[in-house]
Amino acid sequence: MHLFLTSSPYLYQHDPATLNPANGFVDRLKEVLPYRAKTLFICSDPNDHEMTLSFIRITKDAFGRAGIPLGKCTALDARNARWAYRLVAESEFIILMGGHVPTQNAFFQRIRLRRLIQKFDGVVMGISAGSMNAAINVYSQPEEAGESSPSFQRFLSGLGLADINILPHYQQVKDYMLDGKRLYEDVTFADSMGRVFHVFPDGTYYFQNDEEKTVCGECWRITDGVMEKICEEEESFTFM
Repeated sequence: MHLFLTSSPYLYQHDPATLNPANGFVDRLKEVLPYRAKTLFICSDPNDHEMTLSFIRITKDAFGRAGIPLGKCTALDARNARWAYRLVAESEFIILMGGHVPTQNAFFQRIRLRRLIQKFDGVVMGISAGSMNAAINVYSQPEEAGESSPSFQRFLSGLGLADINILPHYQQVKDYMLDGKRLYEDVTFADSMGRVFHVFPDGTYYFQNDEEKTVCGECWRITDGVMEKICEEEESFTFM
């Protein structure tokens, strides 16, 4: 399996959306994706069909403009969840969409995706929540009102694809206030005690295959309440 875990793969200042070539992302995709790959988009909200279909249209266009034409694109959501095994098995490229981490995680549990995806031998790309849910043990960073409460379940069982907890969109949320608290300083730092989180701005991604596990682009590490920068833009950090 070739695994890409992104914060966001797009340049959102562009309209229409464009794949972000920073840190060799597009070039690396071209190296590993089959021509006109059969692509499965696994949703973040199984009941928001319009959002899922809109995302597929945007993404297919962005890949095409980057010189990576996708083949047949299929959505996996509540409408065809019963066929999850077949849809995964028939795919060459799986995209784990972005959205609300606990909502997506519940759907993944429902369709038993962790079991289905373990033997997948194609390319997987996670986006935001999809990247977070790809972890062995997921840190569901609070994001919606009320989720900073101690009763919010922050740690969930993930897909088991990578032993890394990614916190995406740092450039957007680094100063975010949630329930009157600073998201990072007051919430996430406390949750990092005895744990390790990797913080990505858009444009940074994690790549994994049988030979390497590498962060490409600007990245910070948070552990035991301390945050330090471990990688710069257009550089890479390889896990031993």
